[in-house]
Amino acid sequence: MLYFRSMSPPYTPPDYVLLDELFTEEERLVRQTVRDFVNERVLSQITDCFENERFPLELVPEIAQLGLLGASLKDYGCAGLNSVAYGLVMQELERGDSGLRSFVSVQGSLAMCAIDRYGSTEQKEAWLPAMARGERIGCFGLTEPDFGSNPSGMQTRAELRGDEYVLNGNKMWITNGSISDVTVVWAREKDQVHGFLVPKDAPGFSATLQKGKWSLRASVTSELHFDNCRIPQSARLQTDGLKSALWCLNQARGGIVWGVLGAAMACYTEALDYANSRIQFGRPIASYQLVQGKLVQMLSEITKAQLLAHRLAVLKDSGQLRHQMVSLAKRNNVAAALDIAREARDILGANGITHEYQVGRHMANLETVKTYEGTHDIHTLIVGADITGHEAFS
Repeated sequence: MLYFRSMSPPYTPPDYVLLDELFTEEERLVRQTVRDFVNERVLSQITDCFENERFPLELVPEIAQLGLLGASLKDYGCAGLNSVAYGLVMQELERGDSGLRSFVSVQGSLAMCAIDRYGSTEQKEAWLPAMARGERIGCFGLTEPDFGSNPSGMQTRAELRGDEYVLNGNKMWITNGSISDVTVVWAREKDQVHGFLVPKDAPGFSATLQKGKWSLRASVTSELHFDNCRIPQSARLQTDGLKSALWCLNQARGGIVWGVLGAAMACYTEALDYANSRIQFGRPIASYQLVQGKLVQMLSEITKAQLLAHRLAVLKDSGQLRHQMVSLAKRNNVAAALDIAREARDILGANGITHEYQVGRHMANLETVKTYEGTHDIHTLIVGADITGHEAFS
């Protein structure tokens, strides 16, 4: 992993219970490298990207040089970071913008993880090194226009005809879709769901950019179309039904647990700075009880979310993590981050709705993060079934 040094002023995030003491020197160095990159290269342009609904594609080579693509994977040019270091990468990227973290998360934790776990040696060698270098971009095609929370109802079909598969169907809300070189697409072959690698030049494949979003505007979101799309038989991954797709999603959700911390901390620090400098009735508004109460609540939720994220990373690396734990953390941390963004916007008053400040952008983005890769309600039911033994949905 390369290291980036910034000349920007230091950013001091909240660490009320001295969590830094639990991080290794390498983990702190990884975090500082990404923090410097975000300070120097992301924050200077992300507002413009958000306003103009543009993903900063020009940053991808720099992100790759820092070793952030597929950072949790080993071999094929990947950094092989542990789960804490990877989580800190996601945290700092989302402090810049949820769209930037989403790009890296989909590239690494969804597309690259799927190829690494379920691909053949030939598939891995063909895609992973180039994806780690940022020369090839991937996406993950699971969600459909009519099937989001219920992926088992997917309508996309794969039919083996001779030595080719023919795919028909549509995928929607796909991050990176219109800029991807390869799609990890999930389709039903008879009664079984499988994963397939579809290159962008496959006959019958096309992608449509989804515009008009008020959230995740600095992110590429697309609809994928498979109209008698032909791919070779060798393009199928060695997956084991829908649970393989859900395994990939679980890897990405762990990154979200950390990522939203970055957005929450950005909102908290901006609100704290603003409250100390904003004078009303002859005093900084930070001196009033109501504002202090809001700031304390924000700090409390950040601190709890930090500890939860760290514990999950440790459990993952020790082989003790269960997917229900990830659901608990995803629903908790995203909801907490969204509440913090809303409270920060309130402290900033009318200024909080302007692009001069970042809280409004983070607040809008977190509405999407609360929905994708399992809605808040779905994760609630996953944990509910785990603790009661009763499935509340089929």
